Amino acid sequence: MSTTAPDAASAPRPEDPLAALASLPGVPEAVDSVRRAVDRVYGHRVMRRRSNEVTSEAALRAARGSAALSGADWALEEVRRRSDFGAEAQARTVGAALRLTAEAGQLLSIWRQSPVRVLARLHLVAAGRVDASDEAVGRPRLAGEPVVETPGADLRGPLTEARLPGADEVAGRLEGLSRLVIGGTAAPALVTAAVVHGELLALRPFGSYNGLVARAAERIALVGSGLDPKAICPAEVGHAELGRAAYAAAFESYLSATPEGMAMWIAHCGRAVELGVRESTAVCEALQRGAA
Repeated sequence: MSTTAPDAASAPRPEDPLAALASLPGVPEAVDSVRRAVDRVYGHRVMRRRSNEVTSEAALRAARGSAALSGADWALEEVRRRSDFGAEAQARTVGAALRLTAEAGQLLSIWRQSPVRVLARLHLVAAGRVDASDEAVGRPRLAGEPVVETPGADLRGPLTEARLPGADEVAGRLEGLSRLVIGGTAAPALVTAAVVHGELLALRPFGSYNGLVARAAERIALVGSGLDPKAICPAEVGHAELGRAAYAAAFESYLSATPEGMAMWIAHCGRAVELGVRESTAVCEALQRGAA
C-alpha cells in the first residue's frame, strides 16, 4: 500500500447534504421563482438612488413580521410609532425583533467564520438589557434549563410544543450546522437559509426568543449568500403573511426529516421570500410616487 498522500484533485469531495436537498422535487422551481422575484425588485428604478430607504423600511417590516409570529402581532404603524419596548411581554418581543434586524447586518463576516458565535450574539441582543443579568442569555441552554419563546407570555402550539432536543443533541447539531456554513455548499441560498431557519426552530438552543433568532439567522444567510445583499427581501414579512398556522405546518414538515417534508419547508420559505419581495416592491412604488 502506498503511503503517499493522494492527489488533491483525485481525493473524494466532502459530502454536501444541502446540495442534495436542492434537487428534491419542487425545490429547483422554488429556487428559480425566488431568483426571478429578487432580480425584479433589484431592477426597480428606485433602487438606483434610494436603496437605503428601501432597506430601512424592509428591516422595520421584517421585525414586525417576526414579532407577529412570536405572539406580538402589532400594526406596522404601531411598531413605527412606539419607543418604549421594555414593559409587557408583547412590547419586549417587538423590541427584540427590532434590535435583531438592526444587528443582523453587522454580523455577516462573523457568520462565515463562526455561526455559533453569531447565534449567541443574536440571543444576547434579543434578550436586551431587561434579561441581560440572566446567566443563560447568550449561550446554548444546559441540561434541565427551561425554554419559553417570550418571557412573561404563554405562547403555545406546534412551534413551542415540538420535541425539545436535549442539551447534548443541541450542541452536536449546532456544531454540524456550523460546519455546513463554514465549509460552504453548492446549494442555492434559499436552501441554505431554509435549513438554518428550520434547524434552529427545531433545536430551540436558547432559553428564550428562539423563533426570533431563527428568523434573524435566515435573514443573515440570505443576505450573506449574495442573493439579497441589500436586505430588501424580508422573508419574515412573508412568513407572517402566510400565517402562523401555515408556518407551523411547514415546520412540522421539516421535523419529519423526510424528502417530501424538507421540500415542503424549503418551498414555504421560498414563498415567504417572494412575499417579502412583493412588500418591498410596493415600497419602491410608493417612493416613486412620492407617497412614502
